[in-house]
Amino acid sequence: MVKREDIASWLQGPPVAGEKDLPDGTTEPAGVRLGFPATGQGSIGRMSRRIPALLIDWLACQAIAMAFFDYRVGGGGGSGSFAPLMVFFVENVLLVGTLGSTLGHRLCGLRVVTVDGRYAGVRRALWRTVLLCLVVPAAIWDRDNRGMHDRLAGTVLVRN
Repeated sequence: MVKREDIASWLQGPPVAGEKDLPDGTTEPAGVRLGFPATGQGSIGRMSRRIPALLIDWLACQAIAMAFFDYRVGGGGGSGSFAPLMVFFVENVLLVGTLGSTLGHRLCGLRVVTVDGRYAGVRRALWRTVLLCLVVPAAIWDRDNRGMHDRLAGTVLVRN
């Protein structure tokens, strides 16, 4: 039978010293090797929370872009075509940098912290948001369910 480690992502890298399969044949839950709990408050945010949070943020940013810029959903081109992305960028930098979570994160019970569990700050929020807006880094995950944007910024999205 093919095991996950036989086809693991290049992003996961080589096995960490001391990392072993659990007796039942599974591996450690996401985030445990980083020092986060396997479940509950402070555990790594799962896709079941992350995707709705992203959708809430994106819909809010589109509504703001429609209200304040020359932007229409599906209305091609024009100076306002990047308006939702610009609003999304500003929202993420300001809210993650100051409060630790965006509107969507807050509603879905998530927050952004550093790998050692501290407040992320504006500089990390800026770097994380630049990478997030490029989309590709966010679509590549490591074994701890962190997107490349979080990994490069030294942040983690955890449950509140």
